[in-house]
Amino acid sequence: MGRQDAVRTSLDERTVSRIAALLAAVDEDLIRRYPGDPGTRQPVHTVYVPADGFTADTVRTWGDQALAALDAHAPDADTLAAVLHLPQEHAGPVYERVRAKLLAEPVEDLRIDFEDGYGLRPDAEEDADAARAARLAAAACAAPDPARTPPTLGVRMKCMEAAVRERGIRTLDIFLSTLAEASGGLPDGLVLTLPKVTYAEQVTAMARLLDQFEKTLGLAPGRIGFEIQIETSQSVLGADGTATVARMIEAAEGRATALHYGTFDYSAALGVGAAHQSPDHPAADHAKAVMQLAAAGTGVRLSDGSTNVLPVGTTDRVHAAWRLHHDLVRRSLTRAYYQGWDMHPAHLPTRYAAVYTFYREDFARTAERLAAYASRTGGDVLDEPATARALSGHLLRGLDCGALDLAEVTAAAGLGRAELERFAGRAQPAGPVLNWGA
Repeated sequence: MGRQDAVRTSLDERTVSRIAALLAAVDEDLIRRYPGDPGTRQPVHTVYVPADGFTADTVRTWGDQALAALDAHAPDADTLAAVLHLPQEHAGPVYERVRAKLLAEPVEDLRIDFEDGYGLRPDAEEDADAARAARLAAAACAAPDPARTPPTLGVRMKCMEAAVRERGIRTLDIFLSTLAEASGGLPDGLVLTLPKVTYAEQVTAMARLLDQFEKTLGLAPGRIGFEIQIETSQSVLGADGTATVARMIEAAEGRATALHYGTFDYSAALGVGAAHQSPDHPAADHAKAVMQLAAAGTGVRLSDGSTNVLPVGTTDRVHAAWRLHHDLVRRSLTRAYYQGWDMHPAHLPTRYAAVYTFYREDFARTAERLAAYASRTGGDVLDEPATARALSGHLLRGLDCGALDLAEVTAAAGLGRAELERFAGRAQPAGPVLNWGA
């Protein structure tokens, strides 16, 4: 074998080092601002329950009421498929999984609401409700049961506007202090929601408030995160023309966990008539597109809003409300909004039917493409690493919510959970955001 010619280069090591030094600050900024997906389970929905109505049986009651609605208005797979126009090949598996979900884990994320769902009450009454809610949460922490305790749970306080600021802070103080005392600390991943944000400074104020809580309760810095609710025009576009929501993520000082779209407050702020206030209104689409761009790569997740059309009354009315809700959930999923709000127990069957159909109908093709990528056989689509992340992320979300089983995913894709997480770029194993048993 003949001697190979030496590789010729023109740059010396000092030049490369100077380029690295020039970009050092950018490298650090990219890591800080865009850490990527946190690798935890994202719930498919959030259920809001007024604080005075929250009990130890709330989750089980919602599940039982959802099952009763299913029994009354869609007692079999064919009926539900006809109402929602589900593909026939998925009707049976989806229906069985929906019923199983409503029995085993009817609610994935619950927010004890001290804001719009609760309203203004005498101070003594809100104090008592905050302490009672914290004790119930502590009891759930001590004896977790998915059929009665959601994987994630937290509170929505009143906003940082002057009229209710002190009341909101006091309620949060009572809840966190009581929960910490009763539980010997705070459950991992506790979810707090800050509503009606208009200025980035309000987000910073929340971050500083939580910093003080951590110091007082003896918690590690950065331990408590919070969601930012996007429901005012100022939270999307500032007076200076900037995308305020992007500034809010930065203002949270690393504590922002999610952006939640508030359908009705945001619509009303833009003058949208009550009859047209919906998650699929053009104004809603614009707001969520800005949110999506601002959050991309930051590890801050998105949640769509809700419909206020409730599945109650006659079977015809329930079916009409179910079709609307199902189609809105489906629409959100195709736009990569993997979470939303549910306002009524009878929304749960269509939430899970839409989610499960979404993941199951693409399952075979998704698994086939990922298997081809992983084995380097190529298949009939030339996928790139970014697409492999999307494919594996799709399967992981399906697994997390119960739409898919690990055995069938492994059989179809040839990959186990750890391998899926590696392709998805998840930094840690996925599981409940909130481990109440820890």
